[in-house]
Amino acid sequence: MEDNRPLAGIRVLDLSRVLAGPLCTMQMSDMGAEIIKIEHPRTGDDTRSMRPPEAGGEAAFFLSANRNKHSVGLDFTTPEGGEIFHALAAKCDVLVENFRKGVMSRRDLDYDAIKERHPHLIYCSISAYGRSSPLADLPGYDPILQAESGMMSFSGQPGQDPLRHPLSIIDTYTSLFATQAIMGAILTRQRTGRGQCIDLALYDCALAVLSDIGANYLVAGEEPVQRGNSRGSSVPNGMFHTATDPIYIAVGNQRLWTLFCNNVLEQPELATEPPYGTRDGRIQNREALVALISEVLLQKPRDYWLTKIIEGGVPGGAVRTVAEALNAPETKARGMISTAPHPTIGDYRMISSPLRFSETPVVEPVAPPLLGQHTDAVLTEVLNMGAEEISGLRDAGIIT
Repeated sequence: MEDNRPLAGIRVLDLSRVLAGPLCTMQMSDMGAEIIKIEHPRTGDDTRSMRPPEAGGEAAFFLSANRNKHSVGLDFTTPEGGEIFHALAAKCDVLVENFRKGVMSRRDLDYDAIKERHPHLIYCSISAYGRSSPLADLPGYDPILQAESGMMSFSGQPGQDPLRHPLSIIDTYTSLFATQAIMGAILTRQRTGRGQCIDLALYDCALAVLSDIGANYLVAGEEPVQRGNSRGSSVPNGMFHTATDPIYIAVGNQRLWTLFCNNVLEQPELATEPPYGTRDGRIQNREALVALISEVLLQKPRDYWLTKIIEGGVPGGAVRTVAEALNAPETKARGMISTAPHPTIGDYRMISSPLRFSETPVVEPVAPPLLGQHTDAVLTEVLNMGAEEISGLRDAGIIT
């Protein structure tokens, strides 16, 4: 039966570790690509040791970014391992790596060194600052890039220290850009027959996601300021306390402001009368308006206001805990939690792919692999190696 998934038939040699690269290849695996994850034969991906928390001896960090992959424990720094690397590269469409500059070139495995031997290969190189940057030799991690890109400068409460986003948001955005770039290169190769190198920097991606905030500075010279949970371009837009739990309201235009005043606050005069009847008036009187709304919302519990917000057609929602969100009825309705068998965990629960295709559905999730779980299968099925050769490589410590 023909596999109709979006990336069916694409094979990826994944040398990446930690988060940005593994998230990229996991997204590709969800769409049907075959992922051969190359790991250090003894220690594996760095995140295998990043525990607690853990389940069945496997770190939650590793589990979060490595479903649907085949793990091969391979020391490609040895001559024998290097030849296996090339043999696999010849059979793959895409290579993803995120080593520091020099790691691949010292072993003649960087793109310039291998592009003639593997002209078909799409080589995605993810690094902190990019291979051509004056900072190319430096390591870089998500919170550092949040700081250097200016992203932290406008995060947090006014007058307080800048705050990093607690999620690895730059790694996550970079993984999305990487997946997008690889698929673009796949389409290009369909026309040209040749692969190419993708030089992707976390720093560049961090600047790119400044979006309208960055545009405000470039166009008007305006440095963004800290606003806590509010938004500079509209009011009310932020978190509000109720008599029980907090809610978030986003009233972004005049129509929504009218609905909010009429259907939620039940104060229709606010929708048209000065000073709150216009967007500029609301922004110029932000503190007074927020205080007025806060006083009203504190009089009733969260669920009361959520009902009025939903029925009134106003954008808003509960400020949930992670547990509340992952167990919410809409989470279940969208199938966003999946379960798959795992060799040591048993039933492993994971957050599902958010992609929904009408004709080419994503793959049924397979639990992240144990270190070297698929070494024998990949060497046998992809490279046609025999049992004796595989055994010799294992005895020599080249594979696991």
